[in-house]
Amino acid sequence: MCGIVGFVGNTDGREVLIEGLKRLEYRGYDSAGIAMIDPGRKLRMVRCRGKINALESRVREQPISGNVGIAHTRWATHGKPCEENAHPHLAGPFAVVHNGIIENYVVLKEELLKDGFTFSSETDTEVIVKLLEREWRRGTGYHEAVKCTIRRLKGSFAVVFLNEEEPGELVAAKRESPLIMGLGDDACYLASDVPAILPYTRKVIYFHDDDLVFISSSGYRIESLKDESVQEREPQWIDWNPVMAEKAGYKHFMLKEIHEQERAIIDTFRSVVDLNSNEIRFPELNLDADALRGVQRVMLIACGTSYHAGLVGKYMIESLCRVPVEVDLASEFRSRDPVLNGGTLMIVISQSGETADTRVALKEAMELGAQCRAIVNVVGSSIARMAQGVIYTHAGPEIGVASTKAFTTQVAALYLLALYWGSTTGRISREDTARMIQDLVELPGKIREFLNGASETIQSWARRYYHAKDFLYLGRGNLYPIALEGALKLKEISYIHAEGYAAGEMKHGPIALIDEYMPVVVLLKHGSLYEKMLSNIQEVRARDGQVLAFVEGEPDESVGPPEVQCIVPRTSDWLAPILYVVPLQLFAYHVAVLRGTDVDQPRNLAKSVTVE
Repeated sequence: MCGIVGFVGNTDGREVLIEGLKRLEYRGYDSAGIAMIDPGRKLRMVRCRGKINALESRVREQPISGNVGIAHTRWATHGKPCEENAHPHLAGPFAVVHNGIIENYVVLKEELLKDGFTFSSETDTEVIVKLLEREWRRGTGYHEAVKCTIRRLKGSFAVVFLNEEEPGELVAAKRESPLIMGLGDDACYLASDVPAILPYTRKVIYFHDDDLVFISSSGYRIESLKDESVQEREPQWIDWNPVMAEKAGYKHFMLKEIHEQERAIIDTFRSVVDLNSNEIRFPELNLDADALRGVQRVMLIACGTSYHAGLVGKYMIESLCRVPVEVDLASEFRSRDPVLNGGTLMIVISQSGETADTRVALKEAMELGAQCRAIVNVVGSSIARMAQGVIYTHAGPEIGVASTKAFTTQVAALYLLALYWGSTTGRISREDTARMIQDLVELPGKIREFLNGASETIQSWARRYYHAKDFLYLGRGNLYPIALEGALKLKEISYIHAEGYAAGEMKHGPIALIDEYMPVVVLLKHGSLYEKMLSNIQEVRARDGQVLAFVEGEPDESVGPPEVQCIVPRTSDWLAPILYVVPLQLFAYHVAVLRGTDVDQPRNLAKSVTVE
């Protein structure tokens, strides 16, 4: 969480820093601040509680400028949201911004208090800059003092230092928290994530853990904190363009990203599918037929929405590849004593590639000897570099905190993986592979068909039920994870309590909640489970529950009157989860808009959970 921006150049960087924070506000929006070395070589700082527009107003009242600067938008971990806890933090001639958690900050703070230091905030971050000041006061040179400071820290962090006595330079370091550098023609940029620097450059260097970076107008140098050796990092070209990170006329990023799912799925399958030969190639996965035949079980590990994608993937891999699959929350996986060996293929799923619990789970699995792969959206991210192979989802930047296109591209990637596995090992015939690829090729058009045809139904339901206090979502088979995801979306952005359930479990508890005030969202698709779902609908109706049914293909009078049905286009059983989740995303969006919540930046949430 939290967003960092840094700038070193030959022009005034204030607007670059402010604009960068706006593009990172999805990472945190409790408070914000900026520090720069002004033309008189003095360190100036402006901070405030609230969002970036509040900081922008404060900067107009207290002008700040310079060719070197740092800025920060905060998601509170240590200390409540307030100006005193906002970053940057100052000590002596130094300022620092920080993303992450310093696990040993209590011990360090007690040590500093005994040495006579005082603190003005409740944050763990202030300890960092006080440590640096103490080391500098002892006569240690600036760069060496930074190294000594970083070596004292335990936990995950990305930090950037500004020094009034070295006014042309930024010094940065990272460990298990994201930090990148963008290279421009006459400037260098630091940021927690790519969208912050897209307007200025697409040439990016991804830092490794324990990298220490020195940046000035004349260039940069990267050292390893482990052995102080100079590190070479090849720049990577980011194929996102700045327009992809803008709203493009939509009221919210989330609505734009719902509509971008058609394009995102196309980009995801085009990256690995040869439509002429119907062959799937994963050039960076490092799994051939022999390796796949040796897999005895699969573990899919993720958090939040990505966990729901993993649940869908379980149905696909088990049915198409006939290998047992377990799906686990990364936070739970890492807190137990898992049994893994070389016959286990562990696949971690993360939009950002920086999710803290997922990253730690991956590290533990590799140490236990499992084969480890990743499905991520961000090229060069920590998880992508750690894993022994990777599938990229090509969703592009997702700014809205509530995930939409990242989820559907993750499911598409898992579908392609199952097809690749089955076709490579001979479990799926060439004819069936071609047919299933064609189903995926046709899917984006069906998403467009739904968005063009059913939006009014979704909006009318939202207008009717946005005052509800509780919702129940029911699904069976591979639509059960979609019930979970639909309920999560509603909770995240509308703040309405909602629960997703496997419909067969309704009589085992949740049916007690159903009365005339309870809207029940039901996901129906044709097949062996259809009649069972109709039975669940009758049980809801018998208790006066309000049924909202998503029905495949055409209305069904057994479900109820037309006004309680929303028609979802037909597709294959394997791809139905992608089609059914789109209306649930849209419903949550419209409910949230009617309730007046902050759709793109819901309270207490941040886009990428990079701290534990």
